[in-house]
Amino acid sequence: MDVSDSSISSGIAERYATAVFEIVKENNNLPALEANLNDLSAALDDSADLRELLVNPAYSREEQAGAIRAVADAMGLIPEFKNALGLMATKRRLFVVPQLVKRLKALIAEAKGEVTAEVTSATALSDAQLSSLSQTLSSNVGKDVKINTTVDESLIGGLVVKVGSKMIDTSIRSKLNSLQNAMKEVG
Repeated sequence: MDVSDSSISSGIAERYATAVFEIVKENNNLPALEANLNDLSAALDDSADLRELLVNPAYSREEQAGAIRAVADAMGLIPEFKNALGLMATKRRLFVVPQLVKRLKALIAEAKGEVTAEVTSATALSDAQLSSLSQTLSSNVGKDVKINTTVDESLIGGLVVKVGSKMIDTSIRSKLNSLQNAMKEVG
């Protein structure tokens, strides 16, 4: 997928996310949508078949729509979200579901006054470390901070923290790269 495909997907996901969010917010049902999004995220992580259903053009619109409705029913998704997924299937837009979920989560967090921090570490962080990091970030940002963590062993040590447009890179890998660049300038 090239950059233009990615931006098209983002635009499609943004439109659907905004529509679903506004309808659900108007119906005062954001907590249920948030629970649905967490369930669907887990299902997408766990099921290769579900991921395949979303992106494989070999499935007809009717097959995709029937399958996504069955999944939505089995998961107990709220009607507004279920209907949006059904519409997306009939329009051949299910491939943007992962971006839709991410955007809806961001809209809900924003409505709750939360900020999401993307934290990459060399090893998995303990609960105590996550709690301490969350408190530190919350005091600096002035809002509640939700942390999404990933592990990248190539960092060697330290953290890379992204909050909004700001990034703090304390990884050993970046320090070694900086040292290497400085050595090139000297020699």
